[in-house]
Amino acid sequence: MSACANASPHSVAVIGGGWYGCHIALTLRSLGFKVKLFEQNDGLLKAASGNNQCRLHMGYHYPRHSGTRAQSRSGFKRFVEQYSHLSRPVPYNIYAVPSRESLLDYNTYCFIMLSSEMSFSEGAPHDVVTLTNVDGAICTMERVILQDEARDYFESVLGDVLELGKRIMEVRDTGEGVLVDGERFDYAVDATWGHYSRPSVEVIYEPTLLLYFQGPVDFPAVTLVDGPLCSLYPTEVPGLYTLSSVPHTPLAQCHTPAEARVVRDTVDEETIAEKRALMEEQVAHYLPHFRRLFRYNGPQLAIKTKLVGAHDDRSCYVSRDGRVFSVMSGKIDAVFSATERILSLLDLNDAQRADGHLSLAHSQ
Repeated sequence: MSACANASPHSVAVIGGGWYGCHIALTLRSLGFKVKLFEQNDGLLKAASGNNQCRLHMGYHYPRHSGTRAQSRSGFKRFVEQYSHLSRPVPYNIYAVPSRESLLDYNTYCFIMLSSEMSFSEGAPHDVVTLTNVDGAICTMERVILQDEARDYFESVLGDVLELGKRIMEVRDTGEGVLVDGERFDYAVDATWGHYSRPSVEVIYEPTLLLYFQGPVDFPAVTLVDGPLCSLYPTEVPGLYTLSSVPHTPLAQCHTPAEARVVRDTVDEETIAEKRALMEEQVAHYLPHFRRLFRYNGPQLAIKTKLVGAHDDRSCYVSRDGRVFSVMSGKIDAVFSATERILSLLDLNDAQRADGHLSLAHSQ
């Protein structure tokens, strides 16, 4: 437990009701903090947290970044322990390495996973999936997040500290506290992934297009690794899948959230049709029966906040500017790392303030 939580019941405003905001608010409240969670939408998990492939990673997706891989592996175990009822296993989770398009060869990919103590079986179940143009595949067990159940759960357990439909207009650090639209708190946490305050790391805002498809209920998750490839992943609804593509899912790269929202909100049917054709062609190169087995259902539009650079870093970053904390991360499994980092910075801040008061007393 945080030392500062034991010392006094600090009040904290958490801005953003996605997975990060909900977990941070729930954890801080359990430690004795006075918490209020603000969400601009009419429900929780309505932005990026609820508009993605809903995949609970174990690290197999990130052979080129050891930090993200280790963080996912640890976060996966903790997520299943704390939120076991908010996800379910995907029995066949296939990671396949293309013969030509991957940035890694199959043996190197397997070596990286074995070196990271990641368990898997080689090969794909041929009775349920046919793969072409790949050098090899592994099969493991990851999980899909149950977003509807998560919304209901967090709205229930956080109902007394939750304010929905509230768009924050001003956060002002006075030195002695933080005014959030005039309401005073000791601290504030921006859990909007850079949509309210700019993160300490360099980021871009990427409006994205995922596609929903209806398909066989027992079809496996298939992810092509690693590089400008695609993935087909089941949702919480049996028989409903999302198709994502590294080159085709992004609609633009924007410098501000406002620019990204304009792109997202003005996407036309022609653009969606063009993207759909490209994404279907890409996935059919590896899943030759895709067009026969899957039927297009519709688009999913969202905005991702991503680190600038060609690296594959999806780690969690937390920064502090006075009494305001900013959270930046790409994966749900890092909610625990984010919360622990905030608690450590709160302890440090309290210790520094205590040292300052002590020095002042001695000088007097």
